[in-house]
Amino acid sequence: MRLNILMLFAVLSLLACANKNENKKDLDIQGTWQLISATTIDKGKSETTDYSGKLKMIKLFNNSHFAFLKHSLDAKDTTSFDAGGGTFILKGEDYTEHLEYYKNKNWEGKSFNFKLAIHQDTLIQKGIEKVEAAGVDRVIIEKYIRLKP
Repeated sequence: MRLNILMLFAVLSLLACANKNENKKDLDIQGTWQLISATTIDKGKSETTDYSGKLKMIKLFNNSHFAFLKHSLDAKDTTSFDAGGGTFILKGEDYTEHLEYYKNKNWEGKSFNFKLAIHQDTLIQKGIEKVEAAGVDRVIIEKYIRLKP
């Protein structure tokens, strides 16, 4: 009887560990995502930008790199372009970007930690952007939808 209880305890422990590892499985972020909204919280003030109107931004992921491209949909606006990219590490929902390319050199070489969540075809990225040389210290929450190939 005692052996049966010990074996049952061992099996339950293994199952608990297996379930814990399943929960830490990396999210499937590979592909192209279109930003639909971005909220910035800076010094307690929240501002949300709707990307379904005059601005369009996409973010691309492969196995090790990310890139983003943003521009205005207004044909006369030639100044609202932004782009960057670099490498990333994803462990479960913990996502770290290392920005290697960006127009503002104060941002290059910096790493940013985020939490990711995926709900159906929606990716939510939340974390802190802090770049002392640029005077930036804010929380961002970005919501993307997966684009079909």
